[in-house]
Amino acid sequence: MRRILAGERKPGNGFVGRRIAGRWHKAAANTPGRESSTAQSQPPLGNGAKPRLFDQVREVMRFKHYSIRTEEAYLGWIRRFILFHGKRHPETLGTEEVRAFLTALAVKGKVAAPTQNQALSALLFLYGQVLRKEIGWLDDVERAQRPPKLPVVCTPEEVRAILREIRGGTPRLMAHLLYGSGLRLMECVRLRVKDVDLGYNRIMVRDGKGNKDRLTMLPVRLCEPLERHLRKVKALHEEDLEEGLGQVYLPFALERKCRRAASEWVWQYVFPSGRRSRDPRDPEAPERRHHLSELVLQRAVKEAVRCSRVAKAVTCHTFRHSFATHLLENGYDIRTVQELLGHKDVSTTMIYTHVLNKPGIGVKSPLD
Repeated sequence: MRRILAGERKPGNGFVGRRIAGRWHKAAANTPGRESSTAQSQPPLGNGAKPRLFDQVREVMRFKHYSIRTEEAYLGWIRRFILFHGKRHPETLGTEEVRAFLTALAVKGKVAAPTQNQALSALLFLYGQVLRKEIGWLDDVERAQRPPKLPVVCTPEEVRAILREIRGGTPRLMAHLLYGSGLRLMECVRLRVKDVDLGYNRIMVRDGKGNKDRLTMLPVRLCEPLERHLRKVKALHEEDLEEGLGQVYLPFALERKCRRAASEWVWQYVFPSGRRSRDPRDPEAPERRHHLSELVLQRAVKEAVRCSRVAKAVTCHTFRHSFATHLLENGYDIRTVQELLGHKDVSTTMIYTHVLNKPGIGVKSPLD
């Protein structure tokens, strides 16, 4: 297995070695009707040669502008699906093999329902978008249902205790934004300078969940610390410019349309990384300063929860839950909270009303 997967990390090989990938595509080419169905409606490949399976998956996902995280997750599940069935090509597999794989995940792997559904979504994408096979035969695969769960919410005192224990100026500022503005983790990490309006005390969240934009509040007490932080970031950006660098990643074709935008101050990340790096999708691209890794904030919050001795399963997303719940407790309209959170349906926001009608909040216990 090690020899076969030796090409796993080499550019162009994907997760599958050269020998086995070449054998798969040779078999697929000799099967009547398969090559033509695979090649239809695909993005241009440039050299005319049929790419390996995982290269096809990457090509289609980037053609459809999937995020790099989704790309990595889908490739991982497709690889596990192939290895689970003895490295057979997916074109030779059918409903029973998909069902067996998903069942093994739940029974032997004991994965949660969202994990099983993500694996099925990856296989649906493989067969429907890459291999161009009719996916009607996957309709009868039973999808695991995610049981409803109530969010973990901290009291205002618990939130303040956790925030006090966060070490480091940047992680502390980011955690305050999570709670004070109701941001998701990656929404905070990916903030750009142009999206922070210190004059109107608001933040424009770009390409949030569901690729939607929304406006949310910027706490007044964070304006001064954030302004000081941006001065430091701007000084770092000017140092990069002096070295002939200072570029940042731009979405889609914006870099080609606006050639100077990548070096402009307004497009820089509010929370940049301490070191420069190259785009894993484009090794020939120049060194850029990407945003700070979300792991920095996650580790800081985890350590702060331990030091504060708050006996709850607190994560970065708990600040967002607490933001919504505390607004409702303070009497704000649920529609207003829905807009601030960016929920498409108000029923999603309604889950935060659980603290308003549970014992200990609005109902007096008979023991009392």
